[in-house]
Amino acid sequence: MALLWVKWLATAVLGIFHPFYVSVTEINHNPKEQTLEVNCKMFSEDLEDILKKNYKTAVDLTAQKQQPQNEKMIQDYISKHLAIQANGKALKLNFIGFEKEAESVYCYFETEKINGVKKLDVTDSILQDFSDKQINIIHVVVNSNRKSQKLDYPDKMASFSF
Repeated sequence: MALLWVKWLATAVLGIFHPFYVSVTEINHNPKEQTLEVNCKMFSEDLEDILKKNYKTAVDLTAQKQQPQNEKMIQDYISKHLAIQANGKALKLNFIGFEKEAESVYCYFETEKINGVKKLDVTDSILQDFSDKQINIIHVVVNSNRKSQKLDYPDKMASFSF
């Protein structure tokens, strides 16, 4: 019991450890540009750790000198763990960039042009190779209609119809 109290206190005061593993992916249809705007948010420590493991290199998402390397690794990692199909057609995710804010990292992507969205199929295994406690939440907005789905490890498939 004392160890649990110490871990909770360290989390609350120092932010050293977090008791859950979650990422949030938001997909918004932009009808004017005819694209999907994709934003992935996750704990920066988890992302740094999985990038270190997968790419066998030091990772510091705040280091300006490492920015090109970090962008390349993030783009590669996300492209292997996030796939989107609109109306049965696989879409290419174009990496826009990332930013670190407090304990979180936001990664931004945009798809190629699509006319409209009737069905969206998402494969999301982000950070499932980091922890089997990983939860991935997906929010999709099409024509102001918002739908969400929660994926608990090992689930990685979500479908949305509009």
